Amino acid sequence: MAILVLIVFLIGVLFFIILGVQITPHQHAMVVQRLGRFHRILESGPNWIIPGIDQVVYRHSLKEEAIDVFEQTAITQDNVSVVLDGIVYLQIVDPISASYGVKDPIHTVTQLVQTTMRSEIGKILLDKTFEERESLNAKLVEAINEAASSWGIRCLRYEIKDIKMPEEVRKAMELQMTAERQKRARILESEGQKQAQINLAEGMRTTAVLESEAAQVARINRAQGEAQAIDLLAQATARGLDRIATSLNHQGGENAAALQVSEKYIDAFRELAKEGNSILMSSNIQYPGTMIAEAMGIYDHVRRKREVAVLEKGAAEFAAPK
Repeated sequence: MAILVLIVFLIGVLFFIILGVQITPHQHAMVVQRLGRFHRILESGPNWIIPGIDQVVYRHSLKEEAIDVFEQTAITQDNVSVVLDGIVYLQIVDPISASYGVKDPIHTVTQLVQTTMRSEIGKILLDKTFEERESLNAKLVEAINEAASSWGIRCLRYEIKDIKMPEEVRKAMELQMTAERQKRARILESEGQKQAQINLAEGMRTTAVLESEAAQVARINRAQGEAQAIDLLAQATARGLDRIATSLNHQGGENAAALQVSEKYIDAFRELAKEGNSILMSSNIQYPGTMIAEAMGIYDHVRRKREVAVLEKGAAEFAAPK
């Protein structure tokens, strides 16, 4: 009989121990109450509680959880009604606050997201709703974390999935977008035409500058060529005059010069006879010898004037004070 009682007692103890064993999965937390008051949190792994005295009242997952936020209607700052939905990513960081700070933390955060979304949408215009989506998401996360800090929940991020608007507003926005595209296209086309005209004007200016520079170089080269030609002609004339002067100083040079002057005198009358019907004739045209004498007289007169000039120059140099 005693053995039977021992066996029953051992079975009861084993059953009592088995009833008190609690295995907590990884990334989970269990809140235990003892006699209706918070006792402790069971972490991941095997745990043991006193059956009948301790009781697991809350089980929380510590993993990040994505929760859909159902469609809701909001009114923008310019009084346009839009329908939007989203998804919020939450994580329980304090199981005690999540158990005793709020009755249903997930439902409470979802309601907070909806009210905060309507409040933030009412602060911006409809056109800014699409442009400032990232900024709007960040503001929602900040507002949710500030309100849910006492609930043991942290909002990691919020994403707006879709924004719907009335059909009339959608068509008006499409027309506006089309007008904006056409405006940008016209602006780009006008800028292209402006740039083309600028390039053409610059090309014409460059061409004019190059042509003027080329004309200037041509004039300079022509002037230099003419100057060189004049210089060469002057040098040749000077050399000829030097040779004539040298020849005149030689014996018989003056007679040769007089003969050449006479020949030029007669040739001049010959050329006059070829060029026109009316010519100036010498009174002694019938006597060539007289014409030669006249030419010789002209030459002697010029020679005497030259000698007088030389003598006057020498006298002036001699009389000059030293």
